[in-house]
Amino acid sequence: MTGLRVGQDINKPSLSMKFRKRIKRNAVYGFTRFMLWFLNAVPRSVAMLIGGMVGLAAWQILPKERHRSIRHLSLVFEDELSAVQRHGIGRGFFINAGKNLADLVRFKKHYASQIRPLVEVEGIGYFDEAYRRGRGVFGVTGHIGNFELLAVHVASMGYDIAVIGREMYDERLNQLLIDNRQSLGLTNIATTDSPRVMLRWLRRGGAVGVLIDNDSVRVRSMHIPAFGRLSNTPVGQSVMAFKSGAALVPMACLRTDDNRYKIVIRPEIKLDSSLPERDWIYRATLMCTKELERIIVRNPDQWAWHHNRWRTRPENTA
Repeated sequence: MTGLRVGQDINKPSLSMKFRKRIKRNAVYGFTRFMLWFLNAVPRSVAMLIGGMVGLAAWQILPKERHRSIRHLSLVFEDELSAVQRHGIGRGFFINAGKNLADLVRFKKHYASQIRPLVEVEGIGYFDEAYRRGRGVFGVTGHIGNFELLAVHVASMGYDIAVIGREMYDERLNQLLIDNRQSLGLTNIATTDSPRVMLRWLRRGGAVGVLIDNDSVRVRSMHIPAFGRLSNTPVGQSVMAFKSGAALVPMACLRTDDNRYKIVIRPEIKLDSSLPERDWIYRATLMCTKELERIIVRNPDQWAWHHNRWRTRPENTA
């Protein structure tokens, strides 16, 4: 039996572990570059077929995500859905996600000619009214449909749009994503950037896309009811809206059955400015959450049911 050497740090990765990690990252990066090339070289119909197959394969080989999806559908819809329906919705989301990813990697080369003509927008007047006030807009959405396309398409309509990007573990992959966004007119704001960066952007009258359906301990959150269950929900966008006067506009980009897209924009969330700050932030986040919930209920196979949305429980609850 081999023991530790004197002074050896058991928490420090060994050279072999570092080597294996580097090999794995290089392999993932190489495969990603190949798929970027391949999916851009084939017709969109072929890319959609491949994306759907990849999504279906993920549904089959990821048991934790599959079981969590079905469990969450059971919690939300209870007896409204049969076991077959719950399975079909969860499976449908993975297939849709695979197709969305296939379009995402084609944005840089094919967005203007092949994808943009397939997008219908409902409710752009709500966004435009808020944007023209010049105090900034938060486009509030979640992991619904093709949320990357949502930002790209609104930017293509002449609006200044920024997205908040969480850094990936591999800087090369992270740069690929940033380059893809910037090539389509988006401004990338890193999660590590100071809040002042976002405030300056809003004060210039720009819009920021935010996802509010993640249970994260990394950002300021409140427990907000979602589908009847208290859900740890980010409130940073509501805090900044309260302080800066920026608008909160719920929206989502949905995939249709014929592989087209429909962007749905809901009316701006408006509240009495005389409310205490904490009450205003809570109510604004709740109203955004409810608007997104209505969209999800009408399009259940468009939302990421495998996310652990109800992981963090309020104190003093089971």
